[in-house]
Amino acid sequence: MPATNDLPAPAPLRDDPHPRPPRSVVVVGAGLAGAQTAAALRAHGFDGHLTVLGEEGLPPYDRPPLSKELVSRTEPLWLRDDLGVDLDALADEVRLADPVVAVEPGPTLTTRSGDRLAPDAVVLACGSRPVLPPGWDADVLHTAADADRLRADLRPGTRLVIVGAGWIGAEVAGVAAGAGAEVTVLEAGPAPLARQLGADVGAHLAPWYAEAGARLRLDATAAAVRRDGVTLTSGEEVPADVVLVAVGARPATAWLRGTLPEMVFDPAGGLLVDAGGAVPGADGVWAVGDVASRPHPELGVVPGGHWSAALHDPDATARAMLGLPAEPPQAPYVFSRQLGHDLALFGLPEGAPTAWRGTPGTGSWAAFWTAPTVGGPEDTAAGHDAGDGVAVVRAVLLVDAPKEVGAVRRAMNRPGPLRMDLERAGDPAVKLRTTVVT
Repeated sequence: MPATNDLPAPAPLRDDPHPRPPRSVVVVGAGLAGAQTAAALRAHGFDGHLTVLGEEGLPPYDRPPLSKELVSRTEPLWLRDDLGVDLDALADEVRLADPVVAVEPGPTLTTRSGDRLAPDAVVLACGSRPVLPPGWDADVLHTAADADRLRADLRPGTRLVIVGAGWIGAEVAGVAAGAGAEVTVLEAGPAPLARQLGADVGAHLAPWYAEAGARLRLDATAAAVRRDGVTLTSGEEVPADVVLVAVGARPATAWLRGTLPEMVFDPAGGLLVDAGGAVPGADGVWAVGDVASRPHPELGVVPGGHWSAALHDPDATARAMLGLPAEPPQAPYVFSRQLGHDLALFGLPEGAPTAWRGTPGTGSWAAFWTAPTVGGPEDTAAGHDAGDGVAVVRAVLLVDAPKEVGAVRRAMNRPGPLRMDLERAGDPAVKLRTTVVT
């Protein structure tokens, strides 16, 4: 995930902080963020005309199980069953296979079928796209159709090569190896999840691959990717029956270039919205989920791409659209079940952890990232309090520590900076909730 200091400052709020609530809304996207937007609008009293336009031709489903439960779950986890979100009951019109292909000022929308809509407001919940570098020909895992195809190709003895040891690569490696596939993971970096968590943390995850029956190769950069194998930059050939590329995803916003002001795009293609999700310079246009980079009062600009953003941000956007008071924002949250281990990440880690809990590699453990301290009084207040072990915590990673997840989630979402006594937090015998300094 990008570091917050790599992103431009949040775009300014609109000139009119109290716009008249819309009477017609089109939600572009029928995934988790789109479904949650529809549910939030209705929950907060919106009784106007609501349209939801999807792309895949399927009702809303949850994406994380596509990798975590690739082999064991043979159909999507439908949101109507998991969260009770039924678009047919919420929206006046649902088109699951007629995506928007153009947005013009007004806003005016054009769908793939050629229909033109002119709602009072549009909410962009169009998600992300998996990265597949030019010239690479291989599978990706992002949709239910991708999962169906990959599952059908996996059987005992299948040589599966995964390019990338990030979240998706690790999750698939574990379930595929458990199903009897011969799994090789090629990672260009020095450690698994090095880009997301840093090489120091990633180094502690590397042994998990062999323990789960998968082969991990680090500093192995792919030069060419085909469906029958991968050529490394060293010239070595790695043969395969199935190749999966799992090198990340980007906001699905390329189609909006030239329509929305260029200033609202961050370097990864996300939309720099205000705290309510409004897109500055585009009246009546809002964004939620993977496509939206939102300001957080403690963490700075938070890029989309977190499951928690798709789950929680629509509520803030619905409130803003309807002129209702805002609720405190939720900190980013990522959960991963990979290679026999559970990881829960809260906040935005940057660089190496500044404190540890327990011993990585033995039982449950945790890593903490704190606010930087440069040396002045203000910096000391923002980072570590001199001599007492108290620090402002920006991110926490919990490994195989399910009993601590709820307490850390609540602490990360409390108002103001999260200050913890890291000397006490480093002791596994101490409950983390008791180390929060109020």
